[in-house]
Amino acid sequence: MSQERMASGNGSSVMEFVLLGLTQEPELQLPLFFLFLGIYVVSMMGNLGLIVLIGLNPHLHTPMYYFLFHLSFIDLCYSSVIIPKMLMGFVKQNIISYGECMAQLFFFCFFVIDECYILTSKAYDRYVAICKPLLYKVIMSHQVCLVMTVGVYAMGYFGAMTHTGCMLRLTFCNSNVINHYMCDIPPLLQLSCTSTYINEMVVFIVVGINIIVPSLTIFISYTLILSNISSIRSTGGKSKAFNTCSSHIIAVSLFFGALAFMYLKPSTGSVGQDKVSTVFYTIVGPMMNPFIYSLKNKDVHIALRKTLKKKALS
Repeated sequence: MSQERMASGNGSSVMEFVLLGLTQEPELQLPLFFLFLGIYVVSMMGNLGLIVLIGLNPHLHTPMYYFLFHLSFIDLCYSSVIIPKMLMGFVKQNIISYGECMAQLFFFCFFVIDECYILTSKAYDRYVAICKPLLYKVIMSHQVCLVMTVGVYAMGYFGAMTHTGCMLRLTFCNSNVINHYMCDIPPLLQLSCTSTYINEMVVFIVVGINIIVPSLTIFISYTLILSNISSIRSTGGKSKAFNTCSSHIIAVSLFFGALAFMYLKPSTGSVGQDKVSTVFYTIVGPMMNPFIYSLKNKDVHIALRKTLKKKALS
């Protein structure tokens, strides 16, 4: 069956693409399949578990866990957009239709931008909680949290529509082989028969805004938090607060660092480096976030024990 056919109505001569995957080494296909399958299972269990715990326990219905709930939901969807299709590439030739590719690109952009701003919301929430505790309930009211969440998803929708709309204007008429495990922007631009100048400018501007604004906000928030922590007299309280913030800072740094490396560097970089960088924020991040944000969290431990106890007694 020919892998290049005429498409009607979309201005493109390619109806399907072939995803080359993470590596072409035959001996690595099966080990990598089980590795990423395990990561996907852990990611699903971790994020779905947090969603259920937060939903079932009223004492977790606070702004901190409200944003954690949405982070877990985003990571759950995020992983499901990428990993199942990736796993197929380890066991057979991974063919994706033009429409499916554009849909994957849209939802990938939507959830990755959502993650940028939900992490920003979490950082701001922690700043208010630690630096302005007396005003916390007023500043982080239910209405404010709702508006912030709507803003998160609105930014994701706007960014995804912008990137996907610009991609739909391109013509793909030569090779249909994407040297990646998903339909990402840089490898798709390499296949275009028409000028990608507008797309590259849009990527630089939109991605730049969605990385610089959130990362700068997070950096300022945690700088003020750490400054406030240094004034805590209790050694135990200072250590606890610092450990919590440091784990969050590491997670955020990995996420935004990988994004910046992927999209804000010159387009002449190594494809292998791009794939590894993408793995960090599309696969490793969603798996690690439930553990980073809840492993040392006593409220989550209490909620888990209560839920398991209710389950055992029912």
